[in-house]
Amino acid sequence: MRSFSPRMAARALWQMRVRRRPFVLSHGINARCNLSCRFCEYWKRPGGEMSTPQILQMLDEAQDFGIGVYNAWTVEPLLRVDLPKILRHAKDLGLTTSLITNGLLLLKRAGELGDLDLLSVSVDGIKSYRELRGIDLQDVLEGIRAAQQAGHEILMNCVISGKNVSELADLVHLAESLGCWISFEPMHESLGIEEKVWSSLRIQSIPAYEQALDQLIELKRSGAPIINSITYLKMIRELEPRFHCHAGDIILHVAADGSIESCRVHHEPLGNVSEGLAKVWQSSQEKRREIVQGCEGCLFFGYVENSLLYDFVPEVLAHYEWI
Repeated sequence: MRSFSPRMAARALWQMRVRRRPFVLSHGINARCNLSCRFCEYWKRPGGEMSTPQILQMLDEAQDFGIGVYNAWTVEPLLRVDLPKILRHAKDLGLTTSLITNGLLLLKRAGELGDLDLLSVSVDGIKSYRELRGIDLQDVLEGIRAAQQAGHEILMNCVISGKNVSELADLVHLAESLGCWISFEPMHESLGIEEKVWSSLRIQSIPAYEQALDQLIELKRSGAPIINSITYLKMIRELEPRFHCHAGDIILHVAADGSIESCRVHHEPLGNVSEGLAKVWQSSQEKRREIVQGCEGCLFFGYVENSLLYDFVPEVLAHYEWI
């Protein structure tokens, strides 16, 4: 699933290490969702949405700034009627386009996503799926099949919790049977969710969790379509973020209302797209450094794996399937 050609990898290195600019624009494209998952804070956050012209202008600025990847996510991107127009504009600018969705609307809208390069669908369980997401998994699987028929390669995203820890190997086999890739990361306990929710979702048995991760590591070694590196899987087995975070060097985060934020964990505003992406990036350099220095770390795989790539960790370079 390595979408980065040698040419794009060289471009990314030039952008991040020489120009000291981000390569990925991570855009929380809207503030609405068609689900109400208990562990998600995004659909509960108040705020407006950028208009279509504002988003297109932001993409123009992103391309001028050297951004190479546009990732649309939160809260549910497929609720935006103008999504195909936005993706087309990003694609016309030469950006690699990526989308993260809960999948519920894929059956209806998969045919509109012809300008999408990378499609990720949240699938957090099999038997536990309805309890976690509140809908029938089969509805999402039908959407995945529709997207595949439309020509898309699918990545299934699984967030590990106490509800699905016994199903991780089964999820890998489900991905194999569907012809999909799969990723894993442990649930992050954000401050915006009540403690009673986390107490019901936390891992209850550490030995069972460790055994489940050992299974994933062996499946990865045997060639299963798991995109995570072995380095990362071992890290989340121990639940210890042993890496130097470069998320602030790699990714420019924009919220639905146009606020530019530090990252998914801190949500600290750095400015607004109305001020100009380049200007906010330049003016926030010291604040971003302070945030990283004061952070206890997280285990979001996009941050960890890409930070390890940034540091040229050999096993990650060899076995993390770039997306």
